[in-house]
Amino acid sequence: MLRTHTCGELRIEHVSQEVTLCGWVARIRDKGGMMWIDLRDRYGITQLILEEGITSPELLKKARALNRECVIQARGMVAERLSKNDKIATGDIEIKVNEITLLNAAKLPPFLIEDETDGGDDLRMKYRYLDLRRDIVRKNLELRHQMAIEIRNYLNSLNFIEVETPVLIKSTPEGARDFVVPSRMNPGQFYALPQSPQTFKQLLMVSGFDRYFQIVKCFRDEDLRADRQPEFTQIDCEMSFVTQDDILQTFEGLIRHLFKKIKNIELPPFQRMTYEDAMTYYGTDKPDIRFEMKFTNLTNIAKGKGFQIFDQAEVILGICAKGCANYTRKQLDELTEWVKRPQIGAKGMVYVRCEADGTFKSSVDKFYSQDDLKTWVEAMHAAPGDLLLILSGKDSDTRKQLSELRLEMGSRLGLRNKNHYSAHWVVDFPLLEWNEEEKRWFAMHHPFTSPKPEDIELLSTAPGKVRANAYDMVINGVEVGGGSIRIHNKELQALMFKTLGFSDEEARAQFSFIMDAFEYGAPPHGGLAFGFDRLCALFGGSDSIRDFIAFPKNNAGRDVMIDSPSFISEAQLKELNIKIDLQ
Repeated sequence: MLRTHTCGELRIEHVSQEVTLCGWVARIRDKGGMMWIDLRDRYGITQLILEEGITSPELLKKARALNRECVIQARGMVAERLSKNDKIATGDIEIKVNEITLLNAAKLPPFLIEDETDGGDDLRMKYRYLDLRRDIVRKNLELRHQMAIEIRNYLNSLNFIEVETPVLIKSTPEGARDFVVPSRMNPGQFYALPQSPQTFKQLLMVSGFDRYFQIVKCFRDEDLRADRQPEFTQIDCEMSFVTQDDILQTFEGLIRHLFKKIKNIELPPFQRMTYEDAMTYYGTDKPDIRFEMKFTNLTNIAKGKGFQIFDQAEVILGICAKGCANYTRKQLDELTEWVKRPQIGAKGMVYVRCEADGTFKSSVDKFYSQDDLKTWVEAMHAAPGDLLLILSGKDSDTRKQLSELRLEMGSRLGLRNKNHYSAHWVVDFPLLEWNEEEKRWFAMHHPFTSPKPEDIELLSTAPGKVRANAYDMVINGVEVGGGSIRIHNKELQALMFKTLGFSDEEARAQFSFIMDAFEYGAPPHGGLAFGFDRLCALFGGSDSIRDFIAFPKNNAGRDVMIDSPSFISEAQLKELNIKIDLQ
């Protein structure tokens, strides 16, 4: 080894020991008679000291020739620091250097390699290998590593077996767009990269591997944002001979285990909420329940008073912001403009201030009396000092808009503390959703999701009323995982494909392998998958999963560091029998 210790290892008990360290020059401070070098590796920083009159002139000259980020080896004696630094673990000691070896020179980096860097996102993405030297980024990857270890430990303790499934698979028409890979040996044919190992893990259940998991790369060719990447990692799990309750308890246990081991937080048992209640009271299937502010439906009591916007609306919904009656007209106008932004899409907002004297001040006083407003206030359980915020319009649009307004008010009122966690399950999703453009039903999750047993008869008569035996885990308004009990019966699977508009021939062409497998004794089974990147971001207090991926893509799906995707040569295209016309 070129070193005896790491740069984060030495303490006061090592004083008077001869040591050898290796690392990168993080900072140089030269005061003429004294010179200090901060030496960094992934474990920490150790201060080196050189003094005129003690350090040889040749060594001082060599040290003064160093740049930031040069890779060096330093030998010397551990000494107690006179001026200690309690901000770093090695702050009680320093190394009195007697030898420095330059292992590799370095150009001046394009940005400061410090927690508070001067490098923007694009620059740091281009030089990601330098960005990864920053302590704050390294800690994110260490958190990811620790979480992966704890996940494996927990699942292993419950007799789960980790099995790798194929990366080159068959493209299927359901779900997001596939990334496809041309096959040189099969001209004109393509593999797809898996959006998930769904069918393979079901086949493992047929094979008798009753408890499977995999921390696995998945791929989706979809529009990107802070919590999406074209390639991402799932904690993929499946179990046989289980009910929905068995699965919820098992994987609620996993998340509670992670919070205890990683953050030393004891989460209480998770609440369970139906999809219908989530949409009714929060307007979203992933509500943030760290705070209340539930929706109240005012449609029946607010219509018919001559206010055309309400009279013509399909639905009128409101939220109560506690203690916000002191909002000024300027603040309310700003909030109205906020909901009218294209990202939200509301045409306007009505407010009612509950004054301290028991009266009400509204933006629609012209149309509604004090008694009318009192009816709204009572319906929303508001008190003096509260502020009612009301939106109206088409039902689905209004719920989405008010959901965004609720989250915005939660943020403005400090109710969405990243260090406070509230986890729950959302259950009983619709099995299917209607696509107006294609005039057919699509699976809300995927075509292997089982309907609730009591709803199976509705598949043929009222598909839109069928509930899925499905569930999502939501933490702080983020869907971190979801799954379902699967169809394990060939006849039911065939009925599902028929409901989705597949002919028998199309179903067999796409899924004959799994339909055939069901004829050889498929056990009842179910599972779920967690978004591992999202889970890491949640634990790390970040809104972006990119911070927890070693080499992420940007929002255009590009790796700007290696310049990918890129064109390939004509010779490669010819070999793959591909012609490209960019006209």
